[in-house]
Amino acid sequence: MNLLCRVLLSMFIIGSFAVDTRNQGVVNIGAIFTLRSINGRVAKIAMDAAVQDVNSNPNILRGRRLNLFVHDSNYSSFMSIIGTLRFMEIDTVAVIGPQGSVLAHIVSHLANELHIPMLSFTALDPSLSPLQYPYFFQTAPSDLYLMKAIVDMVDYFGYKEVTAVYTDDDQCRSGIIKLGEKLAEKQCKISYKAPVLPEPLPTRKDIEIALLKVRSMESRVIVVHTYPKTGFTIFDVARDLGMMTSGYVWIATTWLSSVLDSNPSSVNSSSALGVLTLRLHTTDSPRKQAFESRWNKLTNSSIGLNPYGLYAYDTVWIIAYAVQKFLSEGGKISFSNDSSLSATGGHTLNLKALNIFDGGEKILGNILQSNFTGLTGPVAFRSDDRSPKNPSYDIINVMVTGYKQIGYWSNHSGLSIVTPETLLKKPGNISRLNQRLKNVVWPGGTTRRPRGWVLPNSERPLRIGVPNRASYKDIISKSNDNASNIEGYSVDVFVAAVKLLPYPLPYEFILFGDDRENPSYNQLVAQIRANVFDAVVGDIAIVTNRTRMADFTQPYIESGLVVVVPARRLNSSAWAFFQPFTLSMWLVTAVFFFVVGAVIWILEHRTNDEFRGPPRKQLATVLWFSFSTMFFAHRENTASTLGRMVLLIWFFVVFILTSSYTASLTSILTVQQLSTPITGIESLVVSNLLIGFQIGSFAENYLRDELNVPTSRLRQLGSPEEYADALERGHVAAVVDERPYVELFLSEHCKFQIVGQEFTKSGWGFAFPRDSPLAVDMSTAILTLSENGKLQEIHDKWLKRRFCSSQNSEEDSDQLQLRSFWGLFLVCGVVCFLALVLYWCLTLHSFRRFNRHSVNLSNEDVDQPALSIRPTKTSEHIRRFLSYADEKADISKNKLKRKQMESGMSSSRRIDFTRRYYGSKRIQAATISSVRYC
Repeated sequence: MNLLCRVLLSMFIIGSFAVDTRNQGVVNIGAIFTLRSINGRVAKIAMDAAVQDVNSNPNILRGRRLNLFVHDSNYSSFMSIIGTLRFMEIDTVAVIGPQGSVLAHIVSHLANELHIPMLSFTALDPSLSPLQYPYFFQTAPSDLYLMKAIVDMVDYFGYKEVTAVYTDDDQCRSGIIKLGEKLAEKQCKISYKAPVLPEPLPTRKDIEIALLKVRSMESRVIVVHTYPKTGFTIFDVARDLGMMTSGYVWIATTWLSSVLDSNPSSVNSSSALGVLTLRLHTTDSPRKQAFESRWNKLTNSSIGLNPYGLYAYDTVWIIAYAVQKFLSEGGKISFSNDSSLSATGGHTLNLKALNIFDGGEKILGNILQSNFTGLTGPVAFRSDDRSPKNPSYDIINVMVTGYKQIGYWSNHSGLSIVTPETLLKKPGNISRLNQRLKNVVWPGGTTRRPRGWVLPNSERPLRIGVPNRASYKDIISKSNDNASNIEGYSVDVFVAAVKLLPYPLPYEFILFGDDRENPSYNQLVAQIRANVFDAVVGDIAIVTNRTRMADFTQPYIESGLVVVVPARRLNSSAWAFFQPFTLSMWLVTAVFFFVVGAVIWILEHRTNDEFRGPPRKQLATVLWFSFSTMFFAHRENTASTLGRMVLLIWFFVVFILTSSYTASLTSILTVQQLSTPITGIESLVVSNLLIGFQIGSFAENYLRDELNVPTSRLRQLGSPEEYADALERGHVAAVVDERPYVELFLSEHCKFQIVGQEFTKSGWGFAFPRDSPLAVDMSTAILTLSENGKLQEIHDKWLKRRFCSSQNSEEDSDQLQLRSFWGLFLVCGVVCFLALVLYWCLTLHSFRRFNRHSVNLSNEDVDQPALSIRPTKTSEHIRRFLSYADEKADISKNKLKRKQMESGMSSSRRIDFTRRYYGSKRIQAATISSVRYC
């Protein structure tokens, strides 16, 4: 604004030479460019051609002629402002320009005051807001979209950090700010900014100093956002400093592509080889091809056509169509004085020459509503931010013989090898899987994608801190053979991962700790932030407070806190089979068996013969039927519908009861029952028991800060031996530690076990400084080790669990033991024994009755007195008893009945009776028996 004030002081000079161009048959527009620049020369030729085409069609401006006044700013901001003021004196309806955003911020205030639209296709600063500058239009996509395209390229190639080299003016500075914002959206960042002085001030020495600083940085992805003259100097200096070789990634903004299109001979292919650049995309069409042919005639092939020439041509037509609509709606081109500009306080400034365009607001609205097809493609603007619709860019790779196009970027679909016009016909898809570019030739002529970063101070090895553990030496420890060597599970994983890196990584291990007790891992990770270590390798659990200090790799082993308690089991109960049901449940179940049996008897008694008979028989039937349904073993059939319905419901109840009983009994007999009341972390926290933890572990902070366990309940333990001693003596009720440590501990101490589930989920990883690319590369290497099985081999070498010798013994077996069922077997045995005793007593009693009646009948048959005749031999008596017991009960009864009937018969009648009673097959036996009785 100070520059503007100085210019206004010179207005009386301009007023003295003002030319009266007010003519009802002329429409004046102005243009401000540096005509010695490539874009200035191309724009001047394209605008003259557009004015010629507009004037050749009398229907466009209703017979008026379009006049174009071009002011050469000659790389001077001061002269640009002078030219702008001059245009506003000669009643121009619009101004094309300025060429740079620095001047646009100044002259836009004049445009706002005088209502004269300003249209620019080169001043693309994203900070030129339409809210602040309503009369300033960007007819080409702003640098916001250019930076979005660069960010998508950086993300596509997998880079996380870039270095920005830029001209320190409003346009380039604002672009870099937007670059940083868009990188942050992709979890990337600008690691270093190297500003250079604006043109024409920067010298080769200034650029060399800036690039030397860039070369010392870690990032090798460099974005150059500047102007052609400065940009080519940057590439020349970078080549001399060895920065255009393999390993570097250079991305230039549109300044490089404009030179490649218009003056390719000025590009030094050796200094720009492998550079990626972007170019404003324009739609191929017959009209564009015709203009390209016409261009060679207009320029005599002295300069090539670049996209800015096409945008210059379309910008003239935007103004022409806006004026045409204004005139067709009855508008008149008129200007009026601004009374506020006349109040100069007595100074002799010729501000009266500056007039307000009366139709400026309507022309501005017509420009916003532009909708036609130009040389660049469809011309239209968004109503919210007034930016061109569907911005897109070509992506170009500089080659030795020129350049090749490797793809496109569009705001609709991101990176693609298909033209944006084709993609606009489909739904937008900017997912990472949908991004695509052709192969790239990188600096140094290589086709292999550069890593994009190097280690700072790469002349020295990486300083890697390792914990000097006092316990669990299998994890990490000093070698017994050589105290300077470090070995263990974590070290082997790190070394194997380093071997998979696509570049050498020199390193040295540095012990952290006194070897008497485990060091604090929080303090160890903090050494990275303090720049003591470049990385930390070991059994470092990835927890929240540590991730605030460093970046971690992919976990190479899963971990989590678990609870360890003594594993003394309670003795199994001999009457465990009663435990599934309570006493009331047993009683109710038994009652229902009787009730259901009685109900079925009532329902079946009148219709079912199986439920009829003497009372004793029916009572037995009811009892048998009731309890046999428990095993679905009842013999009686149900005939009534009601009986079947009741029985169906009862079967369902019995099924549920037996299933529940089986499941509950199985759980009681198989689940380990510990003598401790601790079943997991929940029961441990709510108790008042003491808790042990490993020195240096994050378990202490987690118990105290996350679970609110008082510090008075926590006890430090330094080794597995201390774990075992504290648990056995009852100094602590449980130990909380990470699962890998606990598995090693339990492999040698079988009297303890884990209870409950893991109550944290984490893992062990290697720590690196924040935003270090090494963390990403090492994570990839760890995943490769996991996929090829090498990670499991290292785990088995150091941490494979050694089972205790007693773990296969009967005491520790999970199989069901006899002691859990001897009570059930005892009850069954007693019942069986009593049943047999009762059976044999009843059978013996029956035999004695049978034998006594047989003897009495024999004595009566021979007319002798009754005698108590006994067999002479005991063996004969036993044989007769066993024969009686073996006979069917019905046969024995019939035999006694037969003897009673035969007592009053003769011999012949006895034989006939025997034949009828036993049949012909038993006649001989019956005869023999009769003879003997005779």
